[in-house]
Amino acid sequence: MAIRVTLDDLLHERRMTLTELGERVGLTLANLSILKTGKARAIRFSTLDAICRELQCQPGDLLAHEPEA
Repeated sequence: MAIRVTLDDLLHERRMTLTELGERVGLTLANLSILKTGKARAIRFSTLDAICRELQCQPGDLLAHEPEA
């Protein structure tokens, strides 16, 4: 897929675990893990909003478009 999720990088920069983020935004560890590994096929705006709010970032900080060769 041409969309890369940079959640792992943002968590590392903020010294936050996936579990801690899940507790703050009300998502299961399994769902966040699917997003983090790039296996998610969609994300709700409300979820994106909650993640950005807790990580103090913009959606573009979380997602990157990498054109396929």
